[in-house]
Amino acid sequence: MSEQWQPTFGTNDFSIEREETLYDGFFKMRKLYLRHKTFAGGEISIQRELFWRDEAVCVLLYDAPRQRVVLVEQFRVGVYDSPEGPWMLELVAGIMEPGESSEEVARREAVEEAGAELGEVLHITRFAPSTGGTREYIDLLCASVDSEGVEGIHGLAEEGEDIKVHTLAVADAYKLVQSGKINNAPAIIALQWLQLNQADLDQRWG
Repeated sequence: MSEQWQPTFGTNDFSIEREETLYDGFFKMRKLYLRHKTFAGGEISIQRELFWRDEAVCVLLYDAPRQRVVLVEQFRVGVYDSPEGPWMLELVAGIMEPGESSEEVARREAVEEAGAELGEVLHITRFAPSTGGTREYIDLLCASVDSEGVEGIHGLAEEGEDIKVHTLAVADAYKLVQSGKINNAPAIIALQWLQLNQADLDQRWG
């Protein structure tokens, strides 16, 4: 019989002794002085610099009747040194504003980034993409969409957005993950989830 993993320690097994704000802008940088219990017994004191990002939502737009997904292409400074260049094929995504639900963010961003109205929205998972030094949580969703006529260039000029919409056969999107052309975590996770659950979604939305 397999056992479910549970963490050895919990929220009561560490403490933040001091915190410094190193930068406070659109993003934030903090320095934390911590103590936490160790697996061998006792405690350890550590210092960590922490890049703080607000919570985000990423949503995969899937047109089950047409067997197509809607993805967006845009410049990403975080991969400016990539040999393939800093334009990435991604999910529709946005930052969660105070009081917003993840579904509300998905619907807002789908209009802003792709000119698309969403149907049913399903929750895939919530994950932290880079826990070694970044505080960020992403709610990952999948939504039904009618991809007919979803195309063009979108984004908010005041936010410096320049976004191109791509509507792809879902089989081609899977191949882009397999080949490494799609190489950002939310898109990889969502498309692999879709591959595992496509039959159920096709029955639900098709």
